[in-house]
Amino acid sequence: MSSYRPVEGDVDSYPFANFRNLVMVAGHSIYTSSSCEKVDKEDAWFLESYQKHPGQAATFVTHIEKGVEIAATDDAALLLFSGGETRKDAGPRSEAQSYWTVAESKQWFGKRDNVRSRALTEEHARDSFENLLFSVCRFRELTGTYPQNITVVGYDFKEERFVHLHRSAIRFPEGRFLYSGTPSSQNSKEAALKGEGLVRAQFQEDPYGCLGSLRRKKLGRDPFHRSIPYPNGCPEIKGLFKYCGTAPYPGWLPWA
Repeated sequence: MSSYRPVEGDVDSYPFANFRNLVMVAGHSIYTSSSCEKVDKEDAWFLESYQKHPGQAATFVTHIEKGVEIAATDDAALLLFSGGETRKDAGPRSEAQSYWTVAESKQWFGKRDNVRSRALTEEHARDSFENLLFSVCRFRELTGTYPQNITVVGYDFKEERFVHLHRSAIRFPEGRFLYSGTPSSQNSKEAALKGEGLVRAQFQEDPYGCLGSLRRKKLGRDPFHRSIPYPNGCPEIKGLFKYCGTAPYPGWLPWA
């Protein structure tokens, strides 16, 4: 039996109260082109030096399409693109809005009528842990409840990070958490795996990204000093947002 419990309140006051599952696409870059005909071209995106490989832009589009496809198979799913205004030189544009814009330019990959009305953004996350935590809070803001099931879309080499580290950090039930991974570009695979090993080791030591190098990296991804609204929209998990430690958060959680 599911341990999910709806939060108190008038669910009729929430614009998406009928949705119960979360599909989250984690952002990796910001779309900077003025033309929507170049979404799979590297020069249409703001890329860090480690991302500048042929085929990289196409992987972002693949993530977007995968998220749309998964949401299209589940009428109870809300699709969230997650990612903040993380790059100063890209201007005040968010990763989440970039992904939504690309989906729009692609006519939602043939699923516009089904998915567009329930595809929204979470525009404050600065790292992968915040992609998950902030999207859960955003889901609560929109639906009045917490997700019964979560599906995360990202690179296949990040599956262990999300499933075993981030999921465990928020103590979300493993049986209700899915990860849908797609490959990185062939030209960046070796570097991606090496980098992922380093980041995963950092999150193993600092699960909530609140200490040392992970905290510094996160602050560096907030060049416009955006005020983060959470946990205003999800007061039941306020303690989780404030928690900083190496052991799992010990407090009550609606889904645990």
